[in-house]
Amino acid sequence: MEQKRNTLLWTGLALASALLAVEPLKWLVHSWHDPSYQSDGGLYCLALFGLVGLSLKSSSPRAAPPTGRVFVLFLFAAGLRLLGQILAVNIVSALALAADIYALAALLRLEHRRFAISPFWLAVFFLFALPLGPILQRIAGYPLQRLSAEVACRMLSPVFDDLICEGVRLQVNGVDVLVDLPCSGASGLLLMVSLWAFLNVIYRPAFLPAISGLGVVMLFALLGNALRISLLASGLALGYDTMAQVPHVAIGVMTIALSAGLSLCFYRPTPARRNRRICVPWQIPRQAQLPIVACAIITALSIVSAPERPLDVSAPVKAAVLPIQLRGHPAVEVALSEIEQHYFTAFGGTAQKVQYGPLGLNLVSTSSPLRHLHSPETCLRGMGFEVVFKGTWFDPIPTSIYEATGPDGQVWTVAVSFISEQGYATASVVEAVWRWLIGTSRTWRSVQRITPAALPEPARNSYELATLAALDLP
Repeated sequence: MEQKRNTLLWTGLALASALLAVEPLKWLVHSWHDPSYQSDGGLYCLALFGLVGLSLKSSSPRAAPPTGRVFVLFLFAAGLRLLGQILAVNIVSALALAADIYALAALLRLEHRRFAISPFWLAVFFLFALPLGPILQRIAGYPLQRLSAEVACRMLSPVFDDLICEGVRLQVNGVDVLVDLPCSGASGLLLMVSLWAFLNVIYRPAFLPAISGLGVVMLFALLGNALRISLLASGLALGYDTMAQVPHVAIGVMTIALSAGLSLCFYRPTPARRNRRICVPWQIPRQAQLPIVACAIITALSIVSAPERPLDVSAPVKAAVLPIQLRGHPAVEVALSEIEQHYFTAFGGTAQKVQYGPLGLNLVSTSSPLRHLHSPETCLRGMGFEVVFKGTWFDPIPTSIYEATGPDGQVWTVAVSFISEQGYATASVVEAVWRWLIGTSRTWRSVQRITPAALPEPARNSYELATLAALDLP
């Protein structure tokens, strides 16, 4: 009877929630198909729908839906959606979808069915449908690299007497091994944490025991990644090409399986105690339902129409002085695309594109690298290129090298370095972002050099040296 009286209320809140969810849901589905995100979020959603389907097929509960909790969740989702809209950060808006998942699971009373699953942990598991991998790598990739390299160094030190460890570089038997971004363990860590969330959906533990279990799972993930680095480095030191695709993948699968197996053995939480007290649904008078629905819909429309006021807009940054010619080739300015012009107008920073004969030079200068700076892999994949990371050079400056194959089959070599206002150079965008986050370097510039892969190596090196000298880079 109560549910019938509240039909108007819940229909109105569902409509308001749908208005708030349209754009975040479109962006989320787009992230599953856009190669630049490298997201497996669709697979997590399939697993989530499978859990919900199994729960719905089990016996129907007698408990009344927690209407009060659902109303609070709507307000929480609306606040997140407003924050994401104002800050112009898509993933913040998409976080509101997790609150919607929680509300739907609570309304369907999944936690009271024979195959009971937790609405809260189901919402947590849904978070892995978001493109968290690139975000984790950009924010925590550098400290994860350092930590993985340190643990791997301790694992290798009893085996190799001539081991040299310098930051993210290991030297074993004279072989230089770099713990680069793919070896940071960010993807493996996310996979292990998603396994932890999946187990919580089924086990339904209390919050504090679950957090303790998270620490154990993360420890296994870190040790597994360090073991992977140690095995790769040991193979290279002993003369085996462990960086070839087959052994590289095999070692990665083995260490992930080991970490997952240990987690399944050691993490088996008991379900949290249910509160058996009868919850009385909110008694909302009929005459108040229409005003509440109207306010909810007006609020939703106002939120999706709110103007953007992002906080991470770059301060004005002086553009680099580019040479008028390079190795006899005059500078030919390349216009920014309409999307690029809009982006740099909205979020500040400067971008410059110049062509010197076979060399393309792209520079981005910003005081907000978290917003502006990306590895070439991100943009090129979004443009339909196939991109392969070829390694890192440290002479004359740290540089990441990529091989990019365009849709037309043409192959390019892309070299990129990141330079701070103090002259510090790094090959890794995650190190630049990390140094910006901790406040050691506020303004950064990416220097990207693009040449045809068929260009002879001496000519490419000559262009590299001429570019660095012309830009007065360290």
